[in-house]
Amino acid sequence: MPWIQIKLNATNENAEQIGDMLMEETGALSVTFLDAHDTPVFEPLPGETRLWGDTDIVALYDAEADTKLILAQITASNMLAEGFAHKVEQLEDKDWEREWMENFHPMKFGERLWICPSWRDVPEPDAVNVMLDPGLAFGTGTHPTTALCLEWLESLDLAGKTVIDFGCGSGILAIAAIKLGAAKVIGIDIDPQALTASKDNAERNGVADQLELFLPQNQPEGLIADVVVANILAGPLRDLSDIIKGLVKDGGQLAMSGVLDTQAEDVANYYRDEMTIDPIVELNEWCRISGKK
Repeated sequence: MPWIQIKLNATNENAEQIGDMLMEETGALSVTFLDAHDTPVFEPLPGETRLWGDTDIVALYDAEADTKLILAQITASNMLAEGFAHKVEQLEDKDWEREWMENFHPMKFGERLWICPSWRDVPEPDAVNVMLDPGLAFGTGTHPTTALCLEWLESLDLAGKTVIDFGCGSGILAIAAIKLGAAKVIGIDIDPQALTASKDNAERNGVADQLELFLPQNQPEGLIADVVVANILAGPLRDLSDIIKGLVKDGGQLAMSGVLDTQAEDVANYYRDEMTIDPIVELNEWCRISGKK
């Protein structure tokens, strides 16, 4: 069955609202968001307004849909400027599940760490390979904040160390830490669904026996670690700074992300009283703050 695809160019301020309108008012069967580099946006941060740069919106319709009517409805919504940029294409029938899967490729972080979807061949069998599929919770490695944390973990000597993944999401950082040599990793998250995802992914990677998972209210008292990583958001990193610093043992290391470049210095200042802060690292407007206690 053929389809019609309408691609609109939007901004970070109106993309989500336009997507909702296309679904609710024009009868779009699906809506996909693409970033400025034509890469599908798979990882909106949990609980945060999506911060895209230039964003393309791709809406899929039945081949019998009246495109003139759809474009008139979009115009009438007043969400886009008059003469808005758009493109209408006819698509042949495809195996859409396979098409979606094609967007995910093995990704390398640092010198030896790979994150690989289960349906792809492992590029370097002798490297450190984490098998992780997009699914239940935030974190598959495609977002800059996840990439920054993975690269930092890969740069450390984790042999025999205890690591805390504060806000563990899918478990990607926790599992990577184990595969990189950590003796024990503790994942903490406020979302029970994230703990389920972390547990399932750890089992797929054969490291479940080295991963302990807790809701904050259930974590052991006096919990400390050699290495702490927190890929969450700027607000919680500020609000929970005393708690996060308390998880790092003296001489231990901390890395934080989920922070925009405009927020990084302010967040870092909440940690300077107990931490020696490294130069802040930026990737696509997102930052990693790291340091030693």
